[in-house]
Amino acid sequence: MAKKYYVVWEGKKRGVFTSWNVCKKNIDGYPGAKYKSFADKDLAEKAFKASYEEYKGVSTKKKELTAKEKEAYGKPQLNTIAVDAACSGNPGLMEYRGVATSTSTQLFIQGPYKSGTNNVGEFLALVHGLAWLQQKKQPTMPIYSDSRIAISWVKQRKCKTKLPINKDTEILFDLIKRAESWLKNNPFQNPILKWETKAWGEIPADFGRK
Repeated sequence: MAKKYYVVWEGKKRGVFTSWNVCKKNIDGYPGAKYKSFADKDLAEKAFKASYEEYKGVSTKKKELTAKEKEAYGKPQLNTIAVDAACSGNPGLMEYRGVATSTSTQLFIQGPYKSGTNNVGEFLALVHGLAWLQQKKQPTMPIYSDSRIAISWVKQRKCKTKLPINKDTEILFDLIKRAESWLKNNPFQNPILKWETKAWGEIPADFGRK
């Protein structure tokens, strides 16, 4: 029988577990428990750092693309920048950065912040990247992100995080407010592109902590 990994976002104990019995003990009798099984360890760990909503209703079966399927995605554009975030926990220590896609040369990095989420980090990374491109007078250079949620938030000019506002997150919410203000007051033409991880591997800005 194939090994499974169980992510518990909300339960008696949160984490990634390799036993259904252990997972069941942590969700039984817990109101509003949020959990999901995964066939791949790396995907399970990535999901735990994100949110349940991002994976709710999404198939978590590991699927390797064929050479023909990868070919259909084409190749990433190299004259671009790429951004990514890393978060230890959800919430947890969070940081983000941007790199040159062709060389992985780091262009900027921020954090770590005490209590953030991966989605917030991805959102801030994208806005920082757009502002960086504007400052460098690159109004048409594309920017890559591997987060559909962050891309959606940027296009809506609104960070729709459910992270609570408290003394640990007030710095992040100040950054979010500034990022939203920048988006509303700075029209940009830079294409925001989805990095296709399943076809191209990890985004060049990945922190490599999986």
